[in-house]
Amino acid sequence: MFSTIYSGAVCGLQAYLIRVEVDLAGGLPAFLMVGSLGSEVRESRERVCVAMKNSGFQIPPGHITVNLAPADRRKDGTAFDLPIAIGLLQDMELLKEDAVKDTLFLGELGLNGEIKKAKGVLPIVREATRRGIHRVIVPRENALEAAVIPGVTVWGVGNLGELFTTLLHPGEDEEKIYRPRVCPEDLLKCSGGDRRGDFREVAGQESARRGALIAAAGFHNLLMMGPPGVGKSMIAGRIPGILPPLTLEESLEVTSIYSVAGLLPPEQALITERPFYAPHQNVTLAALIGGGAAVPRPGMVSLAHRGVLFLDELPQFQRVVLDSMRQPLEERRVQIARSAGLITYPSDFMLVAAMNPCPCGNYGSRDRRCTCTPNEIRRYRARVSGPLLDRIDIQVEVDGVAYDDLVSEKREETSAEVKERTDAARRIQRERFKGGRVTTNGEMGESELREYCRLSKEGEEVLREAFSRLKLSARARSRILKVA
Repeated sequence: MFSTIYSGAVCGLQAYLIRVEVDLAGGLPAFLMVGSLGSEVRESRERVCVAMKNSGFQIPPGHITVNLAPADRRKDGTAFDLPIAIGLLQDMELLKEDAVKDTLFLGELGLNGEIKKAKGVLPIVREATRRGIHRVIVPRENALEAAVIPGVTVWGVGNLGELFTTLLHPGEDEEKIYRPRVCPEDLLKCSGGDRRGDFREVAGQESARRGALIAAAGFHNLLMMGPPGVGKSMIAGRIPGILPPLTLEESLEVTSIYSVAGLLPPEQALITERPFYAPHQNVTLAALIGGGAAVPRPGMVSLAHRGVLFLDELPQFQRVVLDSMRQPLEERRVQIARSAGLITYPSDFMLVAAMNPCPCGNYGSRDRRCTCTPNEIRRYRARVSGPLLDRIDIQVEVDGVAYDDLVSEKREETSAEVKERTDAARRIQRERFKGGRVTTNGEMGESELREYCRLSKEGEEVLREAFSRLKLSARARSRILKVA
């Protein structure tokens, strides 16, 4: 007997449906699987057979063939266990075709029949809904993320036995099936906000605070340079708290990345706060940009999508790691080439970096004496390449804080107050770019610069003089206009 069960897979963040075709025929006992399969998928036959036996189902001896179509696309992961098992139950005439009609199945099977968490559920369910499938059966741990998609009925199941009973007798054992109802708009409204601190805790540093505000308002990249212990990391950690809240579409984008990476917490339906990642200086190229053997995982530049990526002690990172960020900063996406194809992940993040001006950290300080030689300072700064610095819109020099500022009772602006100014600037930008492909000043390309950043004759002469004297690049000119 032959059956077809719908499942899904992802390539990067692009989801597509998979037809799991299962044929049970007479002949010598065998279990064959075809369809351009990864090692985890090939191991499904052992997991499925043992899980079905321990759930009370005896597979009859025969020739079993499983084809995952389309056969020309590589399949990886463990989420095909459940649809294969359902296909076998239908071939064994234990389930009728109507019980699985227009239904998508995802889930890994444990040897005891338990249905375990799968990766990439959110983008797969979005694609299934677009293709006309309105019921999805997923592991209970993935039920909340699947339920954020409107117009789909979600079943969160814990084991194969309870799923079979409910499919066989719908309505009798509904209490065993988790059917979450999620309103994503309400989740975004109930977001608890950023918990990394408040700007009122930052004493002094007016120039750095203003630089952070301008960077947040236009989603510009920011570099703070100054001696250690003056508050650079403190300011960077509070920037997500002054960024506007995620929109629903942005939240779905970020959640899809976390879902594909397997990092979405079981009890969380959506990522509702701006991501903030601060990798250590020893981070590898694959961890920062993304990588892996057959199917590359998203790296930190993608996990920080729509949020902040903070690189502290910038010159301490490996030169090749830093230079690998040039493409993501320019194109706001990262492309990873493997033999299986080209994987693309979004990486529209705000880069915030901090560095000392020299190895001892005191060069240019008003209060501390620098002990470095000119050659040491030159070598230290050369660890960060010019092309990377050329992609950072705002560079702010930060000096030490006076003791009187630290103990002053002066009331500093809170993050909420700074955020109001950021939100006001973003509203102006949304109106300015309404209907276009960009939403913030930092995203503008040359066509937007020509349309929205026309200089007066006097302004053009000032910029021309600066361009000539400072030997600026064409990208630096664009950066100046974006920030202005």
